[in-house]
Amino acid sequence: MDKPSGGDKYNVETAEILANEAQHLPVAEATPIYEQLLLLFPTAAKFWRQYVEAHMAANNDDATKQIFSRCLLNCLQIPLWRCYIRFIRKVNDKKGMEGQEETRKAFDFMLNYVGADIASGPVWMEYIAFLKSLPAINAQEESHRMTTMRKVYQKAIVTPTHHIEQLWKDYENFENSVSRQLAKGLISEYQPKYNSARAVYRERKKYVDEIDWNMLAVPPTGSYKEEMQWMAWKRLLSFEKGNPQRIDTASSNKRIIFTYEQCLMHMYHYPDIWYDYATWHAKGGLIDSAIKVFQRALKALPDSEMLRYAYAELEESRGAIQAAKKIYESVMGDGDSATTLSHIQFIRFLRRTEGVEAARKYFLDARKSPSCTYHVYVAYATMAFCLDKDPKMAHNVFEAGLKRFMHEPVYILEYADFLIRLNDDQNIRALFERALSSLPPEESVEVWKKFTKFEQTYGDLASMLKVEQRRKEALSGAEDGTALESSLQDIVSRYSFMDLWPCSSNDLDHLARQQWLAKNINKKVEKSILPNGTTLLDKTSMASISTMPSKIVYPDTSKMVIYDPKHTPGAGTNAFDEILKATPPALVSFLANLPAVEGPMPNVDIVLSICLQSDLPTGQSVKTGIPTQVQSGKAGIPALLPAGSAPAAAASELSGSSKSHPAPSGGVSLKPGSNRQYGKRKEPDRQDEDDTTTVQSQPLPRDAFRIRQYQKARASSASQTGSVSYGSAFSGDLSGSTG
Repeated sequence: MDKPSGGDKYNVETAEILANEAQHLPVAEATPIYEQLLLLFPTAAKFWRQYVEAHMAANNDDATKQIFSRCLLNCLQIPLWRCYIRFIRKVNDKKGMEGQEETRKAFDFMLNYVGADIASGPVWMEYIAFLKSLPAINAQEESHRMTTMRKVYQKAIVTPTHHIEQLWKDYENFENSVSRQLAKGLISEYQPKYNSARAVYRERKKYVDEIDWNMLAVPPTGSYKEEMQWMAWKRLLSFEKGNPQRIDTASSNKRIIFTYEQCLMHMYHYPDIWYDYATWHAKGGLIDSAIKVFQRALKALPDSEMLRYAYAELEESRGAIQAAKKIYESVMGDGDSATTLSHIQFIRFLRRTEGVEAARKYFLDARKSPSCTYHVYVAYATMAFCLDKDPKMAHNVFEAGLKRFMHEPVYILEYADFLIRLNDDQNIRALFERALSSLPPEESVEVWKKFTKFEQTYGDLASMLKVEQRRKEALSGAEDGTALESSLQDIVSRYSFMDLWPCSSNDLDHLARQQWLAKNINKKVEKSILPNGTTLLDKTSMASISTMPSKIVYPDTSKMVIYDPKHTPGAGTNAFDEILKATPPALVSFLANLPAVEGPMPNVDIVLSICLQSDLPTGQSVKTGIPTQVQSGKAGIPALLPAGSAPAAAASELSGSSKSHPAPSGGVSLKPGSNRQYGKRKEPDRQDEDDTTTVQSQPLPRDAFRIRQYQKARASSASQTGSVSYGSAFSGDLSGSTG
């Protein structure tokens, strides 16, 4: 089988497929597959369990013991450990008393490591069942067995597991079966502890349920699932560190260690988890345990310089200088492959621990290394100046480095900063002149900026102006002649200090905008500045846009049909029938009761406009025979305006006529075209007046669309003028407020 390489090295899907294939192979053929998988995933408990079960099925006891010795302490998972206890019981089944004692020790060993697991309930119950099955020859052995069982029960009922309630019931039955008098005192003693453990279990379960226990340990890829799992483990660790059960420190620390070990089964390639684990030990005073964690971490992540420096820091902090030195040397490797950073950190370490001479000696050796860059010179010169108080040595180091790194602008700037601290203005100007004479213009921008800033701060006006002009000439070239001209930007640069400016922020923005425009002033502009003031398009840009290939998709007109409503399904009367089908029954009933309109139709918009612009007088009181609800329009029937009142008058004004129409004194008609009225019937002489009524005096529109338009227009008019407030066309409210 070929070994995965490159990006496929930690391919989870491939690993799962290989593990499934190995289960169906003979153990001799499956062994190389398992070994390869476990080399990549050394904390994959499910692969270890499959591997060991394959040997157990073949009765390879020696190979099984060897596999268990490799994986048990690094994979604290209940299924794997139950596989271990099953193997121990099978091996010691026929060894009599000696085998039973070995099995009991195996149970104690297992519960010492995984007894705190939330899924360890079956293990506790299996151990208790095993103790019950042990024979007791005499009363002394029986008493010893009962005492052992009681201790196991009392440990189990204070451990937050899935089976804590069942274990408590079993414990009560056990104590009552031994002695009811003794049981009462013991149960009352352990009841609060059990209640606390059960409450902690409920909280703990919330954190545990967020964790994917089948996730294989792979290097971080930044996927959403990995980040969610990392956060879930962090929350569980924080929960355990808070000691929610308020148990003793030793038991709490043991539970935290167990949680870290389980976390590392899945976060094996995360250096921050290893670092947190080690520093937690160190803060608790367990330095030796912290060192062991760092050693394991470096086996898991041998290329992590972060963990090596953290480990060396721990050794140095406790005074183990030689151990720390070995770690630093391991970071540098064979010397030729050492990084620049490793040289610098080792020089600093030697300066702290062995003194100035040791650091100087190593610097002289490091400068000969092919991996030595200007950073090593800067670091050693700064250390000599600040720590050794030896400016001469620092100056010599900078000068020696200048011969090799004259082409590095950053090195020039660091050297200039050093000379500025020495207040050596003569050598500073000489340094700038030497550097600028050798650097190409595109790499000298920052050096010119530093030179200009130095003259603005420490030089006179003449030198200041001279350097600024030289900078413009060196950086502008022939393509931008406007850059040689003086501008307010130069004044701002000269007379600003730190975050203090001789102008406002708006002025700065304006000057920056002008500077940008000046750079583009010679370009042939096709279009002026856009409204936002940020975009200019020259002819070159326009040409590139116009020459962009474009494909126009035209519609297929061969299958188009000329529109004809007469032949269109659903047109004409059929369309109205379709509308009626979709209309609610209540609205259909309402439409059926509306009167048929015969004769000329008024212009509804004109009628509504006249109604909205007219001051309608309050109507005369109706006869007492009319119900109050109808008078006030609260019965859900629209209250009609008196015929020939305000709308008619407004219509006559519109037509230029001064003819007026008397207001009626009869009852209110609830339904046009119907003789049924509330109160007295209409007088006979009213008929002639009705015949002469103009079209504009007809009632308000009845269709829902027109009514909605009327309501919107009324609301808009009322909000603008506030003079007339009309009632709802549906409720019949009518208020003639003229305020």
